[in-house]
Amino acid sequence: MDAISDARTLPPERRSLYRRISGAIGDQMPKGLYARALIIIIAPMVLLQSVLTFVFLERHWQTVTRHLSTVTVQNIAMLIDIYRDFPQDPNAGTLIRLADTDLGLRVSFAPGEELPVANSKPFFDLLDSTLSDELKRQIGRPFWIDTVGRSNFVDIRIKLDDGVMHVLARRSQTYASNSQIFLIWMVGTSLVLLTVAILFLRNQIKPILRLSEAAESFGKGRPPPDDFRPRGAREVRQAANAFIEMRDRIERHVEQRTIMLAGVSHDLRTVLTRFKLQLAMFEETPELDAMRADVDEMQAMLEDYLAFAKGDSGEEIVRADIGEILSEVKSQAHGATEVTIEVKDAPLVVPLKRHAFKRAVANLVNNAARFAEHVSVSATRHDGSLWVEIEDDGPGIPEAEREHVFRPFYRLDHARNQDSGSTGLGLAIARDIARIHGGDIALSQSPLGGLKAVLKVPV
Repeated sequence: MDAISDARTLPPERRSLYRRISGAIGDQMPKGLYARALIIIIAPMVLLQSVLTFVFLERHWQTVTRHLSTVTVQNIAMLIDIYRDFPQDPNAGTLIRLADTDLGLRVSFAPGEELPVANSKPFFDLLDSTLSDELKRQIGRPFWIDTVGRSNFVDIRIKLDDGVMHVLARRSQTYASNSQIFLIWMVGTSLVLLTVAILFLRNQIKPILRLSEAAESFGKGRPPPDDFRPRGAREVRQAANAFIEMRDRIERHVEQRTIMLAGVSHDLRTVLTRFKLQLAMFEETPELDAMRADVDEMQAMLEDYLAFAKGDSGEEIVRADIGEILSEVKSQAHGATEVTIEVKDAPLVVPLKRHAFKRAVANLVNNAARFAEHVSVSATRHDGSLWVEIEDDGPGIPEAEREHVFRPFYRLDHARNQDSGSTGLGLAIARDIARIHGGDIALSQSPLGGLKAVLKVPV
């Protein structure tokens, strides 16, 4: 809340920059719950380990290394003083022996020798810089050191009045060489903790993913996975139980409505059948033909109303060949309109409610054929969805009316009467079927000059 309030008090240009930066960071962040949960665990752990490493290196590693280097240089300074003040030791044999046995330093003297050419200093070598500082501070003579040439020893050479003093000190005497053990333990324990966290999170996220898959399948009109059941944390189990109860209530509602509509359909069809039988007993007259036409129209309207109300929700999902469905729609298209079909990547077989999907496509094609001379139908699979495009060269639909035409009983031409042969439910039924499959229908301008309808269904 404080960050939001601070952002609101910023000037407009800084507020816009803040939004752009926040949006850019948000675009780069992972979107999945599993990845975000891992970041919530990993980020504090990495921050804590970084702080501990920095404090250890700054306060412990450097302090210990400086102390060891100081002690080593003090021992070397003592040996130099003894060598200079007590020359009675022939060839410094006793001094060399005491340095080796008591101080752990291998010492030798080279009379008349000069120091080698100075080596390039390592950029990040703590030992080199610390040891050099101590030699300058305590001895104050020209020196040459090599901290990288021999892995277990440090080579120190100091210019004396009559030659060069060679000193080989064990690296452990001048450097906190076991510091990497701390880093190894820190990194190792972090990897173990991360592994445990990843395994634990995977088990916690899996029930959420299963619930998402079950909800997505139900939204597409497909049965949920057979092994779906409430599992995981208490909150996830509550959400899964709520979803199952909601699904059962919806299925019971649809089943009751379907049974009721089936009964209504049976009763009304019985009445219409009696009308037809009674009309068949009369003599043939023009008025009788008109009455038969009215009865046929009433029956067609009844079928449309029932199809819209029922939504073909009771049909099972099957794997259907889209090419066959489009061919059947073409053969049953109304009027003399030319209908062309194109199926990309044939055979195109997808799981859907075959009869319902065929009815949706037929409604779109017949709607186009009613007002156009040429209708083009194409089908393809794109981005995990089935796309069926119906284009025509008719008068089209104004952009402001394209969403309204999906309303039940909505007509663009309000002056049309019932003799037009349309109940105003074709597009409503088509969109209802598309949404039962988890998709939708969008209308736009066709390159042919008329209307373009895109039926998109996830598969």
